[in-house]
Amino acid sequence: NKWRIVFPDNGRQWKDWKQASTFYSGNRIQTTKYTWFTFLPKNLFEQFHRLGNLYFFFLVVLNWFPQVEVFHREITMLPLIVVLLASMIKDAIEDYRKYRFDKKINFSKTRVYDK
Repeated sequence: NKWRIVFPDNGRQWKDWKQASTFYSGNRIQTTKYTWFTFLPKNLFEQFHRLGNLYFFFLVVLNWFPQVEVFHREITMLPLIVVLLASMIKDAIEDYRKYRFDKKINFSKTRVYDK
């Protein structure tokens, strides 16, 4: 039963309220980074901006050439996959918590003070 309190900035915004309300009809808070469709590409893009992940990816690619193969191909992929999965799970949990908090804020009762 908590209320959000909104104080309008000044009277200028109320003059064209009907016109502005058509443009901003879906006024809601959204702090999440991902959607269901963009999670994998965006997360992989962010993961490979880290130098450690690029290093392990370079080792995986290098190990696919038979001339420089040191370990089995699957063994060199294991550290990279474990790190990427752990980071993806952590990011998914964080984003889901942000989504729940945004939903809670967006559906809370609001009291607007006016002159």
